[in-house]
Amino acid sequence: MEKARQGFVGLWNISFGFFGIQIGFALQNANMSRLFQSLGSSIDNLSALWIAAPLTGLLVQPIIGHLSDRTWLGRLGRRRPYFLAGAFLSALALLGMPQSQSLLMAALLLWMLDASLNISMEPFRAFVGDMLRQDQHTIGYGVQTAFIGAGAVVGSLFPYVLDHLGVANVAAPGQVPDTVRYSFWAGGAALFASVLWTVLTTREYGPDEMRAFAGEQDADAAPDLGGRRIAPCLGWIAAGAIVALLVDIWGMEKEVYLLGALLAGYGLASIAAILLARAGRGQTMLTHIVGDLAGMPPIMRRLALIQFFSWSALFIMWIHTTPVVAQYMFGSADPASAAYQAGGNWVGVLFSVYNGVAALAALTLLPWLSARLGKARTHALCLVAGAAGFASFLVLRDPRLLLLSEIGVGIAWASILAMPYAMLASTLPQGKLGIYMGLFNIFVVVPQLLVATVMGSIMKAFFPGDPIWTMAFAAVTLLAAAIASLRIRA
Repeated sequence: MEKARQGFVGLWNISFGFFGIQIGFALQNANMSRLFQSLGSSIDNLSALWIAAPLTGLLVQPIIGHLSDRTWLGRLGRRRPYFLAGAFLSALALLGMPQSQSLLMAALLLWMLDASLNISMEPFRAFVGDMLRQDQHTIGYGVQTAFIGAGAVVGSLFPYVLDHLGVANVAAPGQVPDTVRYSFWAGGAALFASVLWTVLTTREYGPDEMRAFAGEQDADAAPDLGGRRIAPCLGWIAAGAIVALLVDIWGMEKEVYLLGALLAGYGLASIAAILLARAGRGQTMLTHIVGDLAGMPPIMRRLALIQFFSWSALFIMWIHTTPVVAQYMFGSADPASAAYQAGGNWVGVLFSVYNGVAALAALTLLPWLSARLGKARTHALCLVAGAAGFASFLVLRDPRLLLLSEIGVGIAWASILAMPYAMLASTLPQGKLGIYMGLFNIFVVVPQLLVATVMGSIMKAFFPGDPIWTMAFAAVTLLAAAIASLRIRA
């Protein structure tokens, strides 16, 4: 038994919801540093305030992936309930975000927004695998990447367009400009409407059909953890304790304690899962998640390293592009100044360019290159283009020339969103697409946590008041990802 081949309309409907989700992410990525600084945050504290986003993804995505594999709500199916719930909560967060009266309120709403976006986003990755035949995975993730790019263009351009329509772009100290306020409100409405489109225009295959397609009757079984040793788990706990000790010895930022807590937490979770399995309770959510993480397919392990380096560079970009552009290209590091706010709007334009390039590259350049070079070498080449784009920030001072930089970044972004998933999707069991896609995103989230906790300490110690060097870090990490890509045979 084989799935029906999807035409253009089917491919459109399956991924259109991602258009709205990415509007939400684009508004967050391009404006949260600006919003935090408008509410009084110093540049050195931006990484710490951003920590809510990756931490939420780390916790939410594997859980939602596991649950969506096992959900079936009648006509709503198994992935679409999560699309709908996440979109509703995301829209509420976007409505409330620009009303924030304090940094704490803004940080809490960022936490809510990112959790809600992840509730919708993670099942969308598995949804492509659910709905498409293997020979359509590449085009399916390409279409999804095109919608991601298009949504990000719209979300990134909102403040810039509103400014040129006469909406106030400067606010009193401690207030958010109207351009940002109205952008978030419009983005919330667009997000919910686009996700609702996918919910109403698609019909999911039922559990029996999915089993028939996969030919797997026991794909839901958790790996057997009962025979695993506890000693390695104690090593993770010890590593967490060492990180916490080094924070005190080296005087690092207190947010680095979170990394130690995560290492120790994984060790404790692994011990709990092993003990549950030994007690005959090996089918719990915890044993599934821990067991599937430990038993990842080999190609997933190799792709994880590439994701780690790639997303480190992206998170550096999202946090630091606004202060870099405002300070070096517009001449102001003061968030209350008109020059700084103009720089913030220009970052929206830059982000729209790299996302627009990504949308086009996903449907044109990537298929053409992968047919000639293979997926892995195509990915490596695109990552090198992105590294060149980041490196150019070190020498360019005309903000208009940064549009050229964003072409390289956009090519890399297209490949990061499409190629790893295209290489991975066809190798995963149908019954575990949700959980494995959720676990794969751990390697998207962990580097973001690392950047959020460590980058502030690095900047204070070596480059105080000089954020341009964050772009050098981004370029180097993308080059490392490109080198790692050459180890993949695909």
